Amino acid sequence: MKKIIIISMLLILSAASFSQPATTTDYLQKSKKQKTAAWIMMSGGLACSLAGSILSAQLDFMGDTAPLFDDKTTKTGIVLNIIGLCSIAGSIPLFIVSHKNKKRAMNLSFKNETAPQLQNSKFVNQPVPSLSLKISL
Repeated sequence: MKKIIIISMLLILSAASFSQPATTTDYLQKSKKQKTAAWIMMSGGLACSLAGSILSAQLDFMGDTAPLFDDKTTKTGIVLNIIGLCSIAGSIPLFIVSHKNKKRAMNLSFKNETAPQLQNSKFVNQPVPSLSLKISL
C-alpha cells in the first residue's frame, strides 16, 4: 500500500514539474484567434441580419409593404434576421475573452530566480528560469 501511495505521489509531482505553463506568445496567439473569430461572427451576423431585414420588408414598386408573414420570403427574412442577431450576440463574449487573454499575456514575464540545488553534497543557489504572473486585485 505504501508503494502505491509513493508511486502516485511521484507521478503527480513529476507531472506538475514537467508540465509546460502557458507563455506570453500562447496567450497572444489565442487572443488573436478569438478576436478573428469574433469579427467573423460579427460581420457574418450583420450581413445575415441585413439580408433578413431586406427580405422581410418586401417593398413593392409602389412603396407599400407586404403583410407580415404573408409568404415564404418574409418568413425566411425573419429567420435570417434572428440568426444574424444571435451571431452578433455570440461574438460579444469572444471579444471579451480575447481581451482577457491579451491582458494575461501582458502580465506574464520571464525571470531568472535563484533556487537552492544540491551540488557536491552542498546546497548552492543556482539561477533557474521562471515564469511570473502578476495578478492585480
